[in-house]
Amino acid sequence: MKYTQLGRTGLKVSRLVLGTMNFGPQTDEADSHAIMDAALDAGINFFDTANVYGWGENKGRTEEIIGTWFAKNPAHRDKVVLATKVYGNMGADGEAWPNHDKLSAVNIRRAVDASLKRLQTDHIDVYQFHHIDRATPFEEIWQAIDVLVQQGKILYAGSSNFPGYKIAQANEIAARRGGTIGLVSEQCLYNLFERRAEMEVIPAAQEYGLGVIPWSPLHGGMLGGVIKKEVEGGRRSSGRTAEALTNPAVRAQIQSYEDLLDKHGLEPGETALAWLLTRPGVTGPIVGPRTAEQLESAIRASELDLSEELLTGLDEIFPGPGPSPEAFAW
Repeated sequence: MKYTQLGRTGLKVSRLVLGTMNFGPQTDEADSHAIMDAALDAGINFFDTANVYGWGENKGRTEEIIGTWFAKNPAHRDKVVLATKVYGNMGADGEAWPNHDKLSAVNIRRAVDASLKRLQTDHIDVYQFHHIDRATPFEEIWQAIDVLVQQGKILYAGSSNFPGYKIAQANEIAARRGGTIGLVSEQCLYNLFERRAEMEVIPAAQEYGLGVIPWSPLHGGMLGGVIKKEVEGGRRSSGRTAEALTNPAVRAQIQSYEDLLDKHGLEPGETALAWLLTRPGVTGPIVGPRTAEQLESAIRASELDLSEELLTGLDEIFPGPGPSPEAFAW
């Protein structure tokens, strides 16, 4: 496994990030523990979760599964860079009591303590804001984060789903306050099919020294060989992927992608992950395996070396938006 610095920090993280969103809803505790064991054995040291994972009445369940894994294997905690998120309403009934969601200082303090309890640890390495909070000023957010850092409950702060201007705003305010390192990472939707992050989010992250952690690297399975699976096994896609494939232009685009990779003898899902590892500013994509086999596939992707011919072909099928502001200004 290869490692890199997380943004401008001295923190070394693996170039694959283990996403845990399926732990609980789709993967039971025993299999989740086995996947985490295998990930650590393969050298993946960056684990990502969120307080709301588990969803519905089971919100927090994913953090609990990670917590029981740490409790069984206390030595694992020092090997893992642990990231979780705050923002969502943690009420099981779907209705938040005032101040029980978003990024007020009150909720940040409450949420971090609850996550620490579920995770059975004394600190979180990267505490991430799951979404922007238009009602809470960053002066308040950074004050709350500074207290948590001083208490040793968190080490770094990151963002998720932030537009470029909010990354800039957050770090400019952090710089003005002094003594606050600001955001060190950004999780964003980024993959071959969805490249809009290249216009503003990734340039802002690079300018301010944030590591970029793409989520949904296969775009909900769209880049995982969906048409090939339909043809070979009769397995039809579902949800947003199935809906997108009803568009003839999208289906033709995905067919061209799969044909190109077939020509090069490569698997679509593994290539989509490997492509992200070639992108400027990317720390590592989040892979969310439901099974051990899916984890093994992701690990193989981290070892692929994509040729310039293939990269050019991928750009022709999935052209990016181009540099900003040229992409939208003229």
